[in-house]
Amino acid sequence: MACELLFRDDAYQQSCTAQVTAVSEHGIELDRTVFYPRGGGQPGDTGQLRRADGVTVRVIDTRHGEGSDAVVHLPEPDAPALAVGDAVTAELDWERRYAHMRIHTALHVLSCVVVAPVTGGNIAADKGRLDFDIDMSLLDAERIEREANALIERAVATETVWITDAELDAQPELVKTMSVQPPRGAGRVRLLKIPGIDLQPCGGTHVRNLAEIGRIKVLRIRSEGKRNKRVEIGFA
Repeated sequence: MACELLFRDDAYQQSCTAQVTAVSEHGIELDRTVFYPRGGGQPGDTGQLRRADGVTVRVIDTRHGEGSDAVVHLPEPDAPALAVGDAVTAELDWERRYAHMRIHTALHVLSCVVVAPVTGGNIAADKGRLDFDIDMSLLDAERIEREANALIERAVATETVWITDAELDAQPELVKTMSVQPPRGAGRVRLLKIPGIDLQPCGGTHVRNLAEIGRIKVLRIRSEGKRNKRVEIGFA
């Protein structure tokens, strides 16, 4: 069943009221949620679902369900049972989510400093990495740190914009990632725009302003194969 994805319009919304629409061995589905489901290298959110009577279900992961915009909230083992129709308040583990937002946005900046096709990526609360199809000799940690932090210090506000599938097809250069293609078929595609710096399709959550990232550092650079050179960053 389709779910209203509140994080798409406001990544800073930390809680919402919702109604349980499905319960199965896979998890719990709601009619609306602030929880981001795992995808595009970004982990699924954690938090809790709380009924008015105090019954609380701990959510240990969030994933895409079957069908358009379906989101499955995975409860911890032996959590209290919820039923279809239950009204709940869905609450994020906000510090964890916000860290993901900062790292995710930092990776967009990194992709503008290392100009090469992106072959993979991953996000955690304390670090993130991108894999590039680039010669190892072109990756200098000091230069990457310096240029990335210079962009972050510009404190540019980020924007979410939408274009049609046809518009994206006409601008294939917008897609930097070789391993993850933007979802098509819904008629429109979501992009993150950092004016003067970056514009690319992305369904994840990001900070409103680059300044919120803070300074970053390159943790390590290593080869993961002929076409995969990994740059890992963290908060300085």
